[in-house]
Amino acid sequence: MPTRIKNALIWVFGALGGILWGYDTGVISGAMLFIKNDIALTPLLEGLVVSGLLVGAMLGAGLSGRLGDSWGRRRLILAASGVFILGTLGASFAFGPASLIASRFVIGIGVGIASVVVPLYLTELAPKQVRGGLTSLMQLLVTVGIFVAYGTDYLLAGAGAWRWMIGLGVIPAAVLALGILTQPESPRWLVRKGRTDEARTVLTRLRGDAGAAGEELAEIERAEHAERAQSEPLTLRRLLSPQLRPVFVVGMLLVLFQNFVGINTIIYYAPTLLTDIGFGSDGAILANVGIGLLNMLMTLPAMRLIDRRGRKPLLRWGALGMCAAMVLLAVTNLSGLGYGALLSALTLLGIALYIASFAVSWGPVQWVMLPELFPMRIRAAAVGLCVLFNWLFNMIVALVFPSLLQTWGAGVNFLFFAGTTLLAFLFVQRLLPETKGRSLEEIEQDLLRGRPARPEAERSVPVSSGAAHH
Repeated sequence: MPTRIKNALIWVFGALGGILWGYDTGVISGAMLFIKNDIALTPLLEGLVVSGLLVGAMLGAGLSGRLGDSWGRRRLILAASGVFILGTLGASFAFGPASLIASRFVIGIGVGIASVVVPLYLTELAPKQVRGGLTSLMQLLVTVGIFVAYGTDYLLAGAGAWRWMIGLGVIPAAVLALGILTQPESPRWLVRKGRTDEARTVLTRLRGDAGAAGEELAEIERAEHAERAQSEPLTLRRLLSPQLRPVFVVGMLLVLFQNFVGINTIIYYAPTLLTDIGFGSDGAILANVGIGLLNMLMTLPAMRLIDRRGRKPLLRWGALGMCAAMVLLAVTNLSGLGYGALLSALTLLGIALYIASFAVSWGPVQWVMLPELFPMRIRAAAVGLCVLFNWLFNMIVALVFPSLLQTWGAGVNFLFFAGTTLLAFLFVQRLLPETKGRSLEEIEQDLLRGRPARPEAERSVPVSSGAAHH
């Protein structure tokens, strides 16, 4: 089999976890309309069914760091697919609130594991020149999963077949389980475990050039030997040490802003917003399918631009686009426009601008950058901790927004998110390092020395403006 095809299969099977993640998080919005016909659910139980996945995701993300270092990236992806299958079957055959909530919790564990280990796996296998694009493949497939979930909900809505809506998630989980068995382990993990010959074989297979593989292996080994000299294990005190605190703070702020710019409110509550302004339920569900399609399509240019333009420009422009969209939605909502074509058009325009801005920037870039920021010896554990907080922030927004919506109304909430997107822009401008086109080992050495990581082209010319400072 040609090297290019072998590499393509690695990226496809590695990133397939993203489809499961997207499908299982997106499918419940439509399924919930019909679950209530078969299973008696109070508003509290409804919230637990939806957020049970998020709580499970927190647990899965928290376990992933330690398991990723001990089991290996590939074996943990295989385990995640098994967890997906178990939870999906349980949810599709659930006959009461307790079993449904428990099954959603199990699915969440799989989602949490995938959200940590899949970006980690792809980051450690990808060549540095295209690492961003290949790693963001998972985010593309998350959006594919959400779109497929919305489409499945729409197609099965007439029959009210919520068990099939949920149960069809078994198919990609089974494909992932079978496919990952044929793929290699991360060469960086193999070097850490002293299996250098296996790492050389994997790198040669990936790069198709024994010389390039040997150079990359030597770079990985140098970084590993340097880290072994630092014998202190990863603890909270270690993360908050002067050496690692800056990068840990940057990682935490990255996941904080990704959740508090308001994406979950748009994804979860777009149909509610549309029905509130006069859309029928069928029209709102169909518009939701359109939102899912736009979310998926706008991730494609991100995959191309992330290694050409860099991580920071995408995040900056994305934040400004989201801010403009939230201002538009706030003004439209607070202006007192009556139901009609103008209100509908402006609301749809605001939602579309927001989704497009997020999908081309903050959606994929976070998952590319998190594994790039941390030193190899603590990478899995540190990324796992950041993703644990990612799911915590996600859950907070999902739980609090309905109450804020009832108390303040949508317009004030949109103004709040306009403010958080502006803060996100300032964070990128002032604190976030650029990691485009640099090996993980180079980024690591600069960050450990307290220097911002910048691409070679940027470091080769004088800094002429404040915008280039980090």
